[in-house]
Amino acid sequence: MARRKSRKPSGSMPEKLQEQFLAQMAEHETAEDLNDKLIAPFIAALETVCAERGYLLNISGESSNLVFSSEDDAEAIYGLVEQYFDEKDQD
Repeated sequence: MARRKSRKPSGSMPEKLQEQFLAQMAEHETAEDLNDKLIAPFIAALETVCAERGYLLNISGESSNLVFSSEDDAEAIYGLVEQYFDEKDQD
């Protein structure tokens, strides 16, 4: 009996996940459709996981910034981000 060769994955898990997201994103023609069907559910999942672990999820920025923190640190981190953007706007 011949043995089957085991197939090794062609890339790491993060690379595969990125490829899957890109493929799914390409299926949506409008920003609204992309947001409603992919981005919002993904963010909801992140929020659920964070809440279960006692973290808060903060998203802010011109491109994107994700910050996972405890509830105690969330306000201070938000203040730092806002201060940064205020100072950047003044330049």
